[in-house]
Amino acid sequence: MAAKQDRSEIRFLQGRQSRWREFQFTLKVMAEFIKGFRALHFIGPCITIFGSARLNENDPNYQKTRELAAAIARLGFTIMTGGGPGIMEAANRGAKDVGGRSIGVNIELPFEQKPNPYLDRTVDIRYFFVRKVLLLKYSYGFVIMPGGFGTLDEFFETMTLIQTKKIHRFPVVVMNLEFHQRLMDYVDHMIDKGTVSPEDKQLFFYTDSIPMAIEHLRTNTIDHFKLTHEEAQQWRPWRWLLEG
Repeated sequence: MAAKQDRSEIRFLQGRQSRWREFQFTLKVMAEFIKGFRALHFIGPCITIFGSARLNENDPNYQKTRELAAAIARLGFTIMTGGGPGIMEAANRGAKDVGGRSIGVNIELPFEQKPNPYLDRTVDIRYFFVRKVLLLKYSYGFVIMPGGFGTLDEFFETMTLIQTKKIHRFPVVVMNLEFHQRLMDYVDHMIDKGTVSPEDKQLFFYTDSIPMAIEHLRTNTIDHFKLTHEEAQQWRPWRWLLEG
């Protein structure tokens, strides 16, 4: 199933298709958005944590992500991830460690990436761009842990949306000074070359410290948006709205 869906997206990206085929693809995308909106409508304010799917629980970054996610969950936020293994699993696991809420937006891939076992709710999405919108839509802040191309894609898309004021200036925390040092050097290089403004570097917070990361998130979310703790809503799915 996932492989067939993957070929559908590749075919779309090859260029102009028949009007009917492009209309069909548009309907599929709309259906994916509706599916995501219905699944995630009652999850509450989130912090999304991005990071590598390839790191196991013996990696220090896994353990640090788990600790950080637990601290964020104690603030009252739902922890949202891509729902897969590695850093995503660590974040969801950290939320569950302290009784917090844990959500995953999983991607359907040909090699069948399975949701990790620490999720209260998950939704499987076939298109990466739909998944990224959902990970952004419900979040008041973002944490960038060590990762690969996918993590960098998520980081830079988030930064672009904040820079261009397409979304509010939500806090972005980049964790692990050593891992991201060359990335920070490249940001400085872009500033030197005039392709990025010096003030754009203030759009994210770069640290190794969990307490400092938590304070940055708290100040720029709970304090800034005047969020308050409320009792969780009693969720009753409406089948006619495709709520599962």
